[in-house]
Amino acid sequence: MSKRDYYEVLGVSENATKDEIKKAYRRLSKKYHPDINKEPGADEKFKEITEAYEVLSDDQKRAQYDQFGHEGPQGFGGGGFGGGDFGGFGGFEDIFSTFFGGGRRDPNAPRQGADLQYNMTLTFEEAVFGKETIIEIPREESCDTCGGSGAKPGTSSDTCHHCHGTGQLNIEQNTPFGRIVNRRVCQYCHGTGKIIKEKCRTCHGEGKVKKRKKISVKIPKGVDDGQQMRVAGQGEPGINGGPPGDLFVVFRVSPHEFFERDGDDIYCEMPITFVQAALGDEIEVPTLYGKVKLKIPAGTQTGTRFRLRDRGVQNVRGYGRGDQHVLVKIVTPTKLSDQQKDLLRQFAEMSGESLDEQHEGFFDKMKRAFKGD
Repeated sequence: MSKRDYYEVLGVSENATKDEIKKAYRRLSKKYHPDINKEPGADEKFKEITEAYEVLSDDQKRAQYDQFGHEGPQGFGGGGFGGGDFGGFGGFEDIFSTFFGGGRRDPNAPRQGADLQYNMTLTFEEAVFGKETIIEIPREESCDTCGGSGAKPGTSSDTCHHCHGTGQLNIEQNTPFGRIVNRRVCQYCHGTGKIIKEKCRTCHGEGKVKKRKKISVKIPKGVDDGQQMRVAGQGEPGINGGPPGDLFVVFRVSPHEFFERDGDDIYCEMPITFVQAALGDEIEVPTLYGKVKLKIPAGTQTGTRFRLRDRGVQNVRGYGRGDQHVLVKIVTPTKLSDQQKDLLRQFAEMSGESLDEQHEGFFDKMKRAFKGD
């Protein structure tokens, strides 16, 4: 089955910069990481994304891929970039590793554990004021039964006699460059350098088990929707004694029925009557910190915006507090008594307005506009 184009896999153009490739890889790897995405096929998708990134992020490999595609240089038999087989020869990576003193990463070397992601939904107020809470995440931990060895209690693992404990096999191959040595992960011990004859019944020889871990998390004031917080050392445990990964808590903030947020500023609408707008008044406005009084000047128009300083959200990095913006809307009464209607007519007359004339003048203009006068 033919492989997809690496640029298509990452969703970038062939002219993409290294930074664009890195951003695309980070976004997709988080989406399809098998520790996060449990949907069928996510692990294969993750492998495909990783393979594409390993090639396109390396200038030398990318140049070879752009010129020859997946098959690699035909003059060398098509070693390829995706683990293609050349009679056991690993392709260009092995050639340059052998000639220039490089080599594959030692599978027994300490490696940092995988990062984990936890999505947390907060109320509007919780995001503004922060909180402390306990979350529970599934993650791998060392098996208590075998102490992480993978061997049945009372037994021990043996050194792999195929790779002699190195976790790698050295395979000599004839190439156009002569006879060279290709290093590969030992398929007998899977790179661990050890063979377990009697496996632990709890972890089945893996040395790790899935557990639900409770973690105390302190959410700072002012987090916003889509932001994330790093909790160091709370990811998957390290490999071969390496450090653990990190936990990334991604926040989803529920909307508020009255307030809206834009950065550190808060916005809201306040209804006022025609009388309050015309004569002026002092009204009470709800804020996140309690009610405050707001003076409405006489003659205020609908849509006028007032600012309440320092009544917004505390900046999550501690750079002060935002403001609250109040937009006033004049509410037109829908039901009037006969007395109220008479008073409004008197007001119109005293103001020099004639409602009938105004309506007639408006409709006359409309008629002339449509007739082309």
